[in-house]
Amino acid sequence: MPIEIELKAHTKKPDMIKSRLDGIAEFSAAIEKNDAYWFPSTGGLGENLPSSGIRVRKESITDAEGKLSYAVLVTYKSKERRDGIEVNDEHEFEVSSSEVFEDMLGRLGLEQGIAKHKKGWAWKFQDITAELIMVDGLGWFVELEIITDKAGRETSGEARKHLLCLLDKLGIERENIEERYYTEMLRALN
Repeated sequence: MPIEIELKAHTKKPDMIKSRLDGIAEFSAAIEKNDAYWFPSTGGLGENLPSSGIRVRKESITDAEGKLSYAVLVTYKSKERRDGIEVNDEHEFEVSSSEVFEDMLGRLGLEQGIAKHKKGWAWKFQDITAELIMVDGLGWFVELEIITDKAGRETSGEARKHLLCLLDKLGIERENIEERYYTEMLRALN
């Protein structure tokens, strides 16, 4: 299974960051992601689910050629933080209907918890996917992510160096790195 190594950082200068990414990376797509996180209810199934729950993502992507596509992706992750970055063992699959799948989750004893809306752009820089996104209620972020099949501290350490190098190229101060998960930040708003 793929391992996702990611960092995210706050930015108050999205126009500047967008311009810098346009200058050094290949534009991939305009993106919009609506996420719903599902968790076990009291007395329900799901004792072996990760604490991050099950994410149902409704995603629309307009690629660099202007082609629009939609997908519904279901994800569950085993999450870990290492030296300011996320290292996630990610399992993801596509479903044809969010309504049918979410109905099934409810019948299995899960309840929808946190919801998240992200909108922005994505670029490719070497082996890094870079996204500049607005997260409703939280503001602008740069997300930098490497997907690998290799696990281990050495791999995550090398990936961290690579991610920090791009963060530096973008002119984002390292103190702007956000170590909390978006779900933690959204819960803190309530």
